[in-house]
Amino acid sequence: MAFSRAARRPLGVFVYSASRRFGCGNEYSTTVASKFESLSQYRSSVSAGYANPVRGFGNFMRSFSSEAPAVVDQMSLIKQLRQRTSAPIKDVKASLVECNWDIEAAQKDLRKRGKVLASKKSSRTAAEGMLAVAQNEGKVAVIELNCETDFVARNDIFQYLALAMAKRALLVENSSQQVPGVFPFGPELFEELKLNLDHPKVNGETTVSNAATEVAAIMGENVKFRRGFLMSKSSAGVLSAYLHTSPQPGLGRLAGIVSLEVEGGNTQLEAVQRVGSELAMHVVAAKPLFLSKDLVSSEALANEREILKSQAESTAKSQMAVEKMVEGRLRKYFEDVALMEQKFIVNDSINIKTLVDNLSKEVGSPVKVVDFLRVEVGEGIERLEASDEPVAQTA
Repeated sequence: MAFSRAARRPLGVFVYSASRRFGCGNEYSTTVASKFESLSQYRSSVSAGYANPVRGFGNFMRSFSSEAPAVVDQMSLIKQLRQRTSAPIKDVKASLVECNWDIEAAQKDLRKRGKVLASKKSSRTAAEGMLAVAQNEGKVAVIELNCETDFVARNDIFQYLALAMAKRALLVENSSQQVPGVFPFGPELFEELKLNLDHPKVNGETTVSNAATEVAAIMGENVKFRRGFLMSKSSAGVLSAYLHTSPQPGLGRLAGIVSLEVEGGNTQLEAVQRVGSELAMHVVAAKPLFLSKDLVSSEALANEREILKSQAESTAKSQMAVEKMVEGRLRKYFEDVALMEQKFIVNDSINIKTLVDNLSKEVGSPVKVVDFLRVEVGEGIERLEASDEPVAQTA
């Protein structure tokens, strides 16, 4: 009996002090109260001649663990929905709670929430992103898909969408598609076209615009198609593309495309394709603005001449000397902005005109550069917002 009283006293003190602690001005759930009731039952079993204390303690512990399976199920649902949607965990849990842990209903709720948030973010500046390039026998398509951060630009879903858009752009129809050259197009022509997506997170048939909105909802950023370009060739032509800072084939932050044409349809195209690839890389690195000096716009030439003349006149030399200085500096200007006058980046002892002449001798037929295109992610973004015109460097 002495042992029994000694065992009961600490337990009684524990129950009394615990009930005082949890009852002094703090409102706790009935679940906590039920735990103390189980503890009291355990105390009663001990005090009743120490009858079966093990069973009493087991009942007490089981009362705490009876809710664990529900918690595990909830965590599993959160994980599943997170994998399906890539939405933030906070939003995933909120949707599940609101939909009474129905995962299908919660997924629909998340999509609705995401589209509302995406529409709110559509006015935010999106100057990061990716260029995607797709090519078939007669055309090359380049599209620019923008987002707000390079973190999203590296995301698999974002990159998948960019590549899908580039492949769809190859099918864009234009009135001049039979004429070789560059055809620019904007959202007004492209956003309502259909895409067939096959990605675990974005799939099914939808429009370009809706696909961008859905990815924006997943990423939590403004995602939008900005512009695209199609370059076509003649039957005797060769198209070459180069992508710089490329995370995977078909994607990059800078793109260079060059169209070469072989007179007489020469079939020895390996050398032409090799030089075409080098020229596309050169276009990315050297940033030409015009194909040749004869194609430099009169406005650009007049502006440059005025600047050079003002610089030369500041030397206080004669008018004849000033004119010679202006003409000499204009030659340097042409070497900077005209592709055919530029020094070849692979071998700066020759210019591009000499490179093409050497290629003509190698293949045994005259070769000429018909066109080129250079596109960079985010270039001219402010000017675009003001004028709504696609901006790129083309011949």
